[in-house]
Amino acid sequence: MIDLHAVGHHSYLRELAHRAMLERGLLPDFQPEDLAELDSIHGPALQRDAGVRDLRGLLWCSIDNNDSRDLDQLTVAEKLPDGRVKVLIAVADVDSLVKPHSALDKHANHNTSSVYTVAEVFPMLPERLCTDLTSLNHESDRLAIVIELLIGLDGAVQESTLYRALVRNLAKLSYSHVARWLEGSDEVPREIANVRGLEENLLLQDSIAQKLKLLRHERGALEFETIHASPVFENDILKDLVTDRSNRAKDIVADFMIAANGAVARFLTAKGFPSIRRVVHTPRRWDRIVALAEEHGHKLPSTPEPRALNEFLMAEKAADPIRFPDISLSVIKLLGSGEYSIELPGVDSEGHFGLAVKDYTHSTAPNRRFPDLLTQRLVKSALEGSHVPYSNEELTALALHCSKTEDAVNKVERQVSKSAAALLLRSRIGEEFKGIVTGSAPKGTWIRLFKIPVEGRLVKGFEGLDVGQKLRVRLVHTDVEQGFIDFERIG
Repeated sequence: MIDLHAVGHHSYLRELAHRAMLERGLLPDFQPEDLAELDSIHGPALQRDAGVRDLRGLLWCSIDNNDSRDLDQLTVAEKLPDGRVKVLIAVADVDSLVKPHSALDKHANHNTSSVYTVAEVFPMLPERLCTDLTSLNHESDRLAIVIELLIGLDGAVQESTLYRALVRNLAKLSYSHVARWLEGSDEVPREIANVRGLEENLLLQDSIAQKLKLLRHERGALEFETIHASPVFENDILKDLVTDRSNRAKDIVADFMIAANGAVARFLTAKGFPSIRRVVHTPRRWDRIVALAEEHGHKLPSTPEPRALNEFLMAEKAADPIRFPDISLSVIKLLGSGEYSIELPGVDSEGHFGLAVKDYTHSTAPNRRFPDLLTQRLVKSALEGSHVPYSNEELTALALHCSKTEDAVNKVERQVSKSAAALLLRSRIGEEFKGIVTGSAPKGTWIRLFKIPVEGRLVKGFEGLDVGQKLRVRLVHTDVEQGFIDFERIG
């Protein structure tokens, strides 16, 4: 037991997070052999060969969370004389310092990703690497894998090329500041105004990202909006949970990364290489999605059809943008989670139902996700014309391991989030709230509150409820240690 009265809220939640990591079989700390290997790395990898281009003169910038220091991607765009646009995405070359089967690689392989809890971030790689030596930091020269996309007037990716390059980040930007500027509620951020030409370049990037998104939706990709809760601490005391929603700046990164991940998957296929694909299966609970749409006055076909589903989502977003995240969450829960699987040359994978694409991998966050680092090694081997660095059996086992461990990581993040929410709500027992059902299964029925970004279990009155239904509930119990928040249905 952790004594909440002996430590502050933040310290208490950190201890809970550390314990949750261990209980799920994850490593919260780096081992002595990891740190010894880290000490042998004396600087960033800057060695260049004939295949590495010098692109430090381009208007590269990063856009990430305000507090992010592990920068995986840079972006830049160039308008061509015929009206088409060249978009370049630079991805940190983590493999140059983290070698296969090394101590650091084994730790990354064990956890398979960084773990982001409300109390502490447990990085996949030591901070000296992921926030410095392998991070695309401001005004620092770094090696990168560049995905170059040629975008047509309609937003279609007409061509794509991959190569290695030396890049330099000219502006470290945050989603919130860039979004307020793009959406017209704030002036140009100082970090943008200080770099000549960057304002125009970001406006071009925003325009292309919107075209990419529109075309994806026309082809059946689904658009969701989810709410993430971020804690507000004052002097180590948890004061609030605030919502973090999507915006135009996040769209730039998301749409470019989706296009880049598709290009990487197609590149490996063209080279005759296997790849680890990100797969989201055709939803098994399509019948409940159909029923949910019917409750909102829409009719969906009896067999899964992503284009029709997205039309329903867009109609709901236009009709009630405030409640659209609730519909999004319901559909996401019914679609089910994604997983990693190996795709061999000449054998098609199922694809990604939510993005309505067949070719999709994870490749743009190698500081934070192990599948991306694996993909980077495959790409570098293909570029060099060398052999595949992993056997098919190894890749199959790694894909399965990454899927299973991703589930453990998600459970740790959710558990600590619920502990924080229980801590915030423990003085409000007996209060009534409005909410929506987010999960319904034999093991329990779950709801999320509307006004406070909190999810809990419905312990009484759950009979006959299903995902997407709205209801009134009363808070009856919290357990901060276990992360339990229990409600009963009213009426």
